[in-house]
Amino acid sequence: MGNADLRQLAVLEPKPFGELAGSTVAIDAHNWLYRYLTTTVRFTRSEVYTTADGEEVANLVGVVQGLPKFLENDITPVFVFDGGVTELKDDEVESRREQRQSYEEQLEEARERDDADAAEIATLDSRTQRLTETIVDTTRELLELLDVPVVKAPAEGEAQAAYMARRGDADYAGSEDYDTLLLGAPFTLRQLTSKGNPECMDFEATLEEHDLTWEELVDAAILVGTDFNEGISGVGPKTAVKLIHEHGDLWGALDAREESIPHADRIRNLFLDPAVTDDYDYDTDIDPDMDAARRYVTEEWEVPADEVERGFERIEDAVVQTGLDRWT
Repeated sequence: MGNADLRQLAVLEPKPFGELAGSTVAIDAHNWLYRYLTTTVRFTRSEVYTTADGEEVANLVGVVQGLPKFLENDITPVFVFDGGVTELKDDEVESRREQRQSYEEQLEEARERDDADAAEIATLDSRTQRLTETIVDTTRELLELLDVPVVKAPAEGEAQAAYMARRGDADYAGSEDYDTLLLGAPFTLRQLTSKGNPECMDFEATLEEHDLTWEELVDAAILVGTDFNEGISGVGPKTAVKLIHEHGDLWGALDAREESIPHADRIRNLFLDPAVTDDYDYDTDIDPDMDAARRYVTEEWEVPADEVERGFERIEDAVVQTGLDRWT
């Protein structure tokens, strides 16, 4: 899921890493991983992450490069993986598949053109990436070798991450999308895959800012449009909030506009009462098997050692330093 229009409503503020030391963040794993996957493909030679059998594992390079940011700032990431996708998201999945196919066609054409440059090809290649079974499985295996906590959601990973934050089992949810706001995560860290400090999205402050309840915020978002439904034509975030204030809820607003949204009640419940689980347990004291992790990446999956060694060194140093800091 991911509704960028929500940024117009969300209360966000910079959150220096120095204020996050000692915290636990439940990360929407697929969201985080996809960003590092596409970045790695765009800026790394394909032979680095392609095995002799032609299997692409750019994700392993991305994980090794992305993890140090958490550990060096004394943050424990808990990676929450999707368990399944609701059928109401089929249209969004199909739309993304069609877009990826379009990029694949453009990539093939660019490779055949004499005037295409390497940067154009790398950009198009990054846009064709998807999270294959191999990518998801090898990511989880590497995280387990590094003793980084992993949780399997029954459905959407970001819904589970938001739930863990609501329960207090994580201090923050972590996602580049905005839907954790609709899922009730008290605080969400964004820009965890970007340079600089992250920003924090505040659920209660957002409700207070717009004089909305959680249910009303979800209703406003449905009017604008989510990954589960098309919005009402001409209704942006501010107009949606105004309609909810004037008419009480989603159905009152729809009646006033003489509009309808298929499966509106089910969509509403996907945010207010998503499929989540209490069946998880993890230790925030990370004790990685660095030798096994290195062998896994460089020997089993044939990534050149010099491409990942600096990342492994940063992980190792961060774990040692964090341990020392906690004992002093």
